[in-house]
Amino acid sequence: MRHCSVQVRGLLTRDELDRYNALMEVGSYLESQERYDLAYTIQQEVDLLILPAIERLKDKGRARDRATAEYLENLRKQEQDEDDGEE
Repeated sequence: MRHCSVQVRGLLTRDELDRYNALMEVGSYLESQERYDLAYTIQQEVDLLILPAIERLKDKGRARDRATAEYLENLRKQEQDEDDGEE
């Protein structure tokens, strides 16, 4: 069974995380029993379950990028105002 990243797991809701852990446990058991056909189905369910958390992670990244762009723009304006004040 493939685990999702720590960042994605951190953005799962409590219900999603409980379901994720249960599915991973079932999948690991199936793998230990060499029932890879059924473990594959469980892995697909895990992949679907984590999609909302992946979107939340992307949104967080976009928000961080916007904040960085705004900061750099403000910094550029401040430098431009200082340069205008010296002339």
